[in-house]
Amino acid sequence: MSQTNQTWVTEFLLLGLSDDPQTQALLFVLFLGVYFVTALGNLLIIILVLADSHLHIPMYFFLCNLSLADFFSSTNIVPQALVHMLSKRKVMSFTNCASQLFLYLFFGATQCALLAVMSYDRYLAICDPMHYSIIMTWKACGHLALGCWVSGVLISLVDTTFTLCLPYQGDNRIAHFFCEAPVLLALASGDTYRSQMAIFLMGVVILLAPMSLILGSYSFIIVTVIRMKTTSGRLKAFSTCGSHLIVVILFYGSAIMTYMTPRSSKEQDKLVSVLYAVVNPMLNPLIYSLRNKDVKRALRNVVNQAPSWRK
Repeated sequence: MSQTNQTWVTEFLLLGLSDDPQTQALLFVLFLGVYFVTALGNLLIIILVLADSHLHIPMYFFLCNLSLADFFSSTNIVPQALVHMLSKRKVMSFTNCASQLFLYLFFGATQCALLAVMSYDRYLAICDPMHYSIIMTWKACGHLALGCWVSGVLISLVDTTFTLCLPYQGDNRIAHFFCEAPVLLALASGDTYRSQMAIFLMGVVILLAPMSLILGSYSFIIVTVIRMKTTSGRLKAFSTCGSHLIVVILFYGSAIMTYMTPRSSKEQDKLVSVLYAVVNPMLNPLIYSLRNKDVKRALRNVVNQAPSWRK
């Protein structure tokens, strides 16, 4: 009887990372700085890849797609979080929450698939260089990239549908800074078992399956690199793959902790979410650009050509 008297939730109250005004002010400055670096870094990589013909190769084509997904993923989360940090009542409508959830899962799942494709690209380049240009044609690259974005849509549709089809009545307080599937399921009034299983299975498809492909690719890469006779060849191979491997560890590690493991404390969940939803999109362009000579050269070329463009 008590459940029938509860009203349906039309908006959510996001409690954020802290209720202390000073802490919120500090977090606002930190999040704003991180978002600025994220937007600038990812947009810069996209511009460089499009502008420099030397970067018109599959590896940077996929990197450009990853930067695009990183930029939109961060834009979907951080600006709204910044607004709430300055607001006394951190309210988000059910519709806006659903949109944020769908877009977050869409870009996140796309990133998972792109990282797996990038590892396959590095496997072909290092372990089978003779057939690389035959296999990794621009047509194949286009199909692989399209497949990544389509898989993101499908995974997001399933997870969002199973999350939002549940009844939400009564409590509308989300102990988080954005709308995420696990925290929404915690508020659902009905049985969440089917939804949790659906999200877990989608996690197997988009997290564990690509992760297995990545581990397999790098196992072959390591064996091939060790067998190389020249030290310069080993260093070049490790330099090429090192950046990608760092991104993979950071992204998949934090995502698996959230979607494939039992729920831990709310504070720990928030910290992990900050890592993969806010920090990771900023680290990707920094890691790739700081460790990549081709990107640095492209940046110098663009800077040097800037005066001639103004003329």
